[in-house]
Amino acid sequence: MVRPLPAPPDVLEQHFHALLRERTGRCFEEIEHLLPPLSPLTEGPAVQIVFRVVGMMGGFTYRLGEDVLEVHHQLAWSPKGLLRVRSDRGVWLLPPSLALWIPAALPHATESAGDAVMRSAYVAPACCPHIDWPEPTVLAVTPLLRALIDHLARTDLAAGARTRAEAVLLDELHPVPVTSVSAPAPRDPHARTVAERLTADPADGRTLASWGTEAGTSARTLARLFVAETGLAFGQWRERLRMQAAMPHLAAGLPIEAVARRVGYATASSFTAAFHRLVGVTPRQYFPLDDRGTS
Repeated sequence: MVRPLPAPPDVLEQHFHALLRERTGRCFEEIEHLLPPLSPLTEGPAVQIVFRVVGMMGGFTYRLGEDVLEVHHQLAWSPKGLLRVRSDRGVWLLPPSLALWIPAALPHATESAGDAVMRSAYVAPACCPHIDWPEPTVLAVTPLLRALIDHLARTDLAAGARTRAEAVLLDELHPVPVTSVSAPAPRDPHARTVAERLTADPADGRTLASWGTEAGTSARTLARLFVAETGLAFGQWRERLRMQAAMPHLAAGLPIEAVARRVGYATASSFTAAFHRLVGVTPRQYFPLDDRGTS
């Protein structure tokens, strides 16, 4: 199917403001001066703003303005593609089966490579006093939650209907035992050289002694630098990096055996065990085969 050309940015902005003025919901109200501004776009497909609750299409990096951060919680979700949310609290990679509740006042950026869709609801804390999660919280996206987000994307809902749907949506937010997988980048030039090489090839299984030779330092110095600058031992850091590298492949539906080899594991079982230990669920629980964002 031929994709239509994206509208010029000024047309999209006018369309956004028109939709914004039509919104009547109380808890999910977007006020014009609280519009989340876009940062300069990274290279990739053209970005299209589609306000459902809040939405974007295409490869993008998306950052919130301080005014929104101060007063709204965010429910970030993508029905297609893989979202990556970064903050100083961690990094979360979200397939369509998962969403992330981001507390108000937490600076963060949302990224996606290639075609993706992001739908976000910005929720006034006064509307959800029962939700007191102080940290970003991963949530299960049930069929009901999907339907509610689609329903609330409409601009023709009566105020009463919207209020009732919002209340049900807030009751349908269920945390899942998934942790962030963050591999902080070291700053020291020697450790950074190793980190960059492994980022380019996560399957590289060289020892610290071998990496020290390449980076021009000793294994002991490298080990100390990784702990001091990332908070992780080298082996722990590399394992987290491998999990990050594996997730886009899993999201694309590659067999676990193939993903394991690409990121440095000899067998699917060893990769699955490491994934479960670090992330909290198995790869197929995180990326169900029947839920790869094709809707």
